[in-house]
Amino acid sequence: MERADKQALLLAGGGARAAYQVGCLRHIAKTVPEWRPQILTGISAGAINAVHLASYRGSWLDSVEALRQLWLGLNTELVYRTSVGAIVGKILTAALPLLTAGRIGRERLRGMVDTEPLRNYLRDNLSVEGDRIVGVSDNIRGGALESLALVTTDYDSGRSTAWIESASQTLFGRGQLETRFTQITLSHVLASSALPLFFPAVPINNHWHGDGGIRMTAPLSPALHLGATRILAVSPRKRPLPLPRQALDETAPYPAPAQIAGIMLNAIFLDNLDYDALQMSRINKLLHASQQETHGGMRPVEVMVLRPSEDLGVLAKENEFRLPKAFRFFERGFAGEHMKSADALSMVNFEPEYLGALINMGERDAAARHEEIEAFLRGGSCAVPVW
Repeated sequence: MERADKQALLLAGGGARAAYQVGCLRHIAKTVPEWRPQILTGISAGAINAVHLASYRGSWLDSVEALRQLWLGLNTELVYRTSVGAIVGKILTAALPLLTAGRIGRERLRGMVDTEPLRNYLRDNLSVEGDRIVGVSDNIRGGALESLALVTTDYDSGRSTAWIESASQTLFGRGQLETRFTQITLSHVLASSALPLFFPAVPINNHWHGDGGIRMTAPLSPALHLGATRILAVSPRKRPLPLPRQALDETAPYPAPAQIAGIMLNAIFLDNLDYDALQMSRINKLLHASQQETHGGMRPVEVMVLRPSEDLGVLAKENEFRLPKAFRFFERGFAGEHMKSADALSMVNFEPEYLGALINMGERDAAARHEEIEAFLRGGSCAVPVW
């Protein structure tokens, strides 16, 4: 394959929805086996996928297959504790300070769930020595990878931080994104994927870091800073469709807390990628239309975004019954009986049947766009629709 382009793979957030990315990559790895991105960027749960692919010592297809097995081996109790005692304890920790004006329960709540099981699972399934992910540097030295970037949010400064392990120390501009060259560790992965409030933040360099998608208004920027000229991004969200005209005339029931939470999570983790890709498409058009030989240091960067053909929130709602009983009991208190989609639930349901359905959907969706994807990876353009 022509390698004049510096190709990057961006894996966005969305909790359990990141399993969808594995299906897309599996189809590509099987049908375009010579393709392998030089730059990997992981944001939120996409950090788990990115670091696995970056650290796996073997072929790209083998790395994707191993990643698929990692997801299929999960269940919710391997991600966070779901016993009645664990959940009630977290609820009391959150409620008592509010109900007693801070007189009882001064211990700060560190997430609604305990994610120590996830740390143990990833330690067993990644190349970890101490806290460091050792396979990344091996692949960089061997030429299989140029750069890996994981994004976290620094809860002390409120800024997004890109943690970079790379063969080069050169960056192409920085903007508002704080960048730090480092050796990627398991703590970076857990911090990037720590859903706000739900998963606990992780200490890195004496600061508390959480989900990388919270303040990441330009998800493409880490790959751009690392010199990418072509970016394949996988978003775990279906493009929203306009409401049917008859629905506008109906009075909808007041939204349940879970419905509002789902909209907020979509806005935080998924909407920014669509906007960033659209802006990149507009910039590309302006640069191509310009008659100038130079563009003030700017360069065209082709972007393709893969996304689900179906609403993953609907799929999560259909698989709600698979969740542990204790978690399902409390979750129903936040959900409404009229909810047809469960966006928030789709991010925290790690049951294998649901994850397997996401992977299969990703593979089907990538197969449906195979010719377009292959042409893009081989140097073609991708039209980003304006909507």
